[in-house]
Amino acid sequence: MMTDDNLVVIPADPNLGPAPVLAIPRCEKGIGEVIRQPGSADLIDGVLVNPFPVWPDDRGCFLEILRAGQGLAAGFPRDTTQVSYALSYPGTIKAFHYHRFQADLWIPVAGMLQVALVDLRKDSPTFGRRNTMYVGSLRPWQILVPAGVGHGYKVVGVESAALVYITSRFYDPADEGRIPHNQLRIAYDWETQHK
Repeated sequence: MMTDDNLVVIPADPNLGPAPVLAIPRCEKGIGEVIRQPGSADLIDGVLVNPFPVWPDDRGCFLEILRAGQGLAAGFPRDTTQVSYALSYPGTIKAFHYHRFQADLWIPVAGMLQVALVDLRKDSPTFGRRNTMYVGSLRPWQILVPAGVGHGYKVVGVESAALVYITSRFYDPADEGRIPHNQLRIAYDWETQHK
């Protein structure tokens, strides 16, 4: 888990107003807790997981992404919610991103992702906890990532992966921060674990 060395506090943009204190924890090398069930007690505080149904038939499949005001995005304001799509090639790592105010709802719709989360909220009961989830076509889960939780992914397998993500606010570069995927304090191990 996390050691108690001095924290590296992530400075806030004063133009955003009062913001929660975020810090980069010092963790042991590894991938944290692997989440295998949506209601796992090991989830980072505020992270929610919901399996979603995919309806296949002989023509293909159907998947319902969102009903406004319902499900994991129920609290997202209708006037600032944004829906986006990302396609990533096999082996691509996109990590870590964080937001002080924006929440993300991730819906992987094709391929497989190794999702990595780390709690950066200094005052959170799970500060420094890391979660790993293997999600996508073989495990269709929606993942709600609250503000202050660092998030990223690696495309695993031989297919590209497609991610639909819904955000509680319009894109604002002042609210988005980045931490290198190989940040030594977080010490997330992106190597294949089961060789």
